[in-house]
Amino acid sequence: MMEKGYTLHFGGDSCTIYDNKDKTLKIAEVRMKEHRCFPIHLQYMGRTAMKAQEDQSWLWHRRLGHFNFQGLKILHQKKMMTDLPQIQAVDGACEACLQGKQHKKPFPSGTSWRAKAVLELIHTDVCGPMRTPSHEQNIYFILFIDDYSRMTWVYFMREKSEVFKVFKKFKNLVEKQSGRSIKVLRSDRGKEYNNSKFDKFCEEEGIEHQTTVSYNPQQNGVSERKNRTVMEMARSMLQEKHLPKAFWAEAVYTAVYLLNRCPTKAVQNMTPIEAWSGKKPSAKHLRVFGSICYVHIPTEKRHKLEEKTEKGIFLGYNTQSKGYRIYNLKTKKLIISRDVEFDEDAMWNWDEEKVERQSVMIPKETPPQQQQEEGTDQAEMEMMSQQAPGSPRRPPPSEEIEEETPPRRTKLLSDIYETCNFIMLEPENFETAVKHKVWVQAMEEEIKMIEKNNTWELANRPKDKEVIGVKWIYKTKLNADGSIQKHKARLVAKGYSQLPEIYVEQPQGFIAKGSEEKVLRLKKALYGLKHAPRAWYSRIDKYFMDRGFRRSLSDPTLYIKSQGNDTLIVSLYVDDLIYTGNNEKMIQDFKEDMMKTFEMSDLDLMYFFLEIEINQEKEGIFICQRKYTEILLKKFKMESCKIITTPLVTGKKYQKEDGSQKVDGSMYRSLIGSLLYLTATRPDIMFATSLLSRFMQSPSQVHYAAAKRILRYLRGTKDFGISYKSTNDAKLVGYTDSDWAGSVDGMKSTSGYTFSLGSGIFSWASKK
Repeated sequence: MMEKGYTLHFGGDSCTIYDNKDKTLKIAEVRMKEHRCFPIHLQYMGRTAMKAQEDQSWLWHRRLGHFNFQGLKILHQKKMMTDLPQIQAVDGACEACLQGKQHKKPFPSGTSWRAKAVLELIHTDVCGPMRTPSHEQNIYFILFIDDYSRMTWVYFMREKSEVFKVFKKFKNLVEKQSGRSIKVLRSDRGKEYNNSKFDKFCEEEGIEHQTTVSYNPQQNGVSERKNRTVMEMARSMLQEKHLPKAFWAEAVYTAVYLLNRCPTKAVQNMTPIEAWSGKKPSAKHLRVFGSICYVHIPTEKRHKLEEKTEKGIFLGYNTQSKGYRIYNLKTKKLIISRDVEFDEDAMWNWDEEKVERQSVMIPKETPPQQQQEEGTDQAEMEMMSQQAPGSPRRPPPSEEIEEETPPRRTKLLSDIYETCNFIMLEPENFETAVKHKVWVQAMEEEIKMIEKNNTWELANRPKDKEVIGVKWIYKTKLNADGSIQKHKARLVAKGYSQLPEIYVEQPQGFIAKGSEEKVLRLKKALYGLKHAPRAWYSRIDKYFMDRGFRRSLSDPTLYIKSQGNDTLIVSLYVDDLIYTGNNEKMIQDFKEDMMKTFEMSDLDLMYFFLEIEINQEKEGIFICQRKYTEILLKKFKMESCKIITTPLVTGKKYQKEDGSQKVDGSMYRSLIGSLLYLTATRPDIMFATSLLSRFMQSPSQVHYAAAKRILRYLRGTKDFGISYKSTNDAKLVGYTDSDWAGSVDGMKSTSGYTFSLGSGIFSWASKK
């Protein structure tokens, strides 16, 4: 804003913004909010009369998945959709479009053969893997596009190996709907398409399977372009309402649904769905994706005095029945309902769990028009490619515009928070935390727990003993997708005394009225004291031993309980527990007993623990550290590095003194330490990381380059992990090997071993 000439004055906890022309004109006042952000509260709208509510053109732009205005005008003018009002030219830029749509250089223009009827040619491609699994744990989606009508179908998958099964399902559907047979299928040369089973099926069904030349995706241009269009639209819809990334599948499904009802240059004067089915689509039922909605509760499912509606989030349309797909905010489940009322200007604040509708108007100069892109096949390019991803453009030069009325855009308050993604999630001190409701609640819960456990009592300040100070520590616990799981406040003693009768100061914000001069005498251990970990471990260890558990000889935090053929296993990490077993009643009894003895929160099925992501299905369990890998790459600025296929250069020997320049040891040690933690689920980097850890005392450029090579390998294998398949025939297999005096410095060998049980390895090491 300062670059645009605006004056910003900071004072206390607020910032005042003055006009870029009239420096005495106050246009906005910004007060510091949570995470040190400054959301704008507009006090002066400038010389332009602005409407607080978006006009109909903006509304339909959002309802149709942020489809470009030129395409919307064609949709109305050529009457390709019923119940769609007239779309006006709109000035300004759509924030969600700008954030959600990307560009890449176009392929050279050319022409290609077009089908003359439906199912003569089907284009297909797989997109993924997505970093965040969907609610149904899918990480891929596959598109099928009919070349003649440009009708598109989408299916979601957990693994690429499902492509063959999905294709057969798609084939049965479209051939029965159309009464015709698929003649040609065009795909890339991925193994999911290019295999003997797939080829044999196509041969038996009389389908010609066309594949692209390796590393030439433009030959499958229709699918590639459609993938991009779908992802841009889905990304924009998620961005506008700030929905969690776990809803990406719902956004993709809705994007395909809407694109089938939007114009394309490949089909003249018809939408894809009309070209396929012969029926003109209606716009009457369309709503803004991600909006707050209210679902009617049937009389049979509620009492007379209970509320008639439940709050939810609109996540698309159900094609099997005339209903909307709704995420119920109370039950946390997806439901289908037709009795729904929408609030399209509202959105859900996931942090504070409330409806938010506050918005501000921020001046924004519209960039010059982008030159139209051209593609390999003009018929393949959708209408969206005719203009820049912002969709709305400046009016043509013939229209008169006052210079003093710059175009403006609407920016939600939550957009400002999202933009400030670099800020800390935890407050640094009590003064900052007490200003925010979530941290006040977290501190109240901590004090309530301490008092419930009878940890301290009020006492007079002793004259012969030192009184230890206390400090609040704040921690935000995150889920695997980066969303907030819990705000945790912990009261910690500053001293480290182990003498009896420890006294601490009363914590800030919780000083007893009328007893301000008194202190707290500890009756039990408090975080921060030297003996606190030992006291807690003794307490929890006694609990397990009294209930028939035995402590593991190799891991003192692992406890096992056996009753005949039934086994219960519990792993302890400070005050976090994970447990498993083969008897459901045994597990339930343990959980109920734990809740009676300790204050315990049950997080149900484990999905994320100590930076490890766990995907549990009927077929088995898959563990990985995808999120941790992404954080690691970002930390060392390698998120865009070149991908390689091996973690180390084959046959290369490393030694302490290699003649190259020394590097920053702290940075190198931080990298190696991070990689060592990653070996918890990545045995494929165990040898390389163990080898490079020998040079942490005095690393050289050669050592650091080798460590960064591991990061390049990781960028291409972020989704790698260990899969443990369900089986009744699990065999224990061990393997070991040695490099025979591979160490140049000491001529010592490096030995490695792995042990597997069933499909996945569970123990591995690489040591000199």
